[in-house]
Amino acid sequence: MTRRAAGTAGGLAAAVPAALFAAVAGTALHRQQLVISDVGLPLGAVAALLLLGSLQLLLGAAFRSVVPTAATGVLCYMLTGWWSTLEVGKRLILGDLAGNLWVYGIAVVTLAVLAWCRRYRRPAVQEQVSGESG
Repeated sequence: MTRRAAGTAGGLAAAVPAALFAAVAGTALHRQQLVISDVGLPLGAVAALLLLGSLQLLLGAAFRSVVPTAATGVLCYMLTGWWSTLEVGKRLILGDLAGNLWVYGIAVVTLAVLAWCRRYRRPAVQEQVSGESG
């Protein structure tokens, strides 16, 4: 197994628990609101998205690849999407401002962190071909 393949496998192995943690903690956190003048600001959803983004940035920098970052975002989005479509009474994410900000914000944060983590990629190894010119 090459070093690059081992890094990708390790990144994917780290992305699964990170996505599970981000989905569970973010779902628990997204309902927190700051009420100012009878207006609820969904700061919990913003904090949940910051948590997800920081985990994705950590994985992208640690493994020097965008694969763990993308896998974390996709898995987190799948879990929260599933939890938001459960039947009434079992649904963990409602379709209100905080819920929509949390679910759809995952895609936005993932794309932003993917764009940022491109700078951490390992440079491609270029083999020099020796040949005769002529």
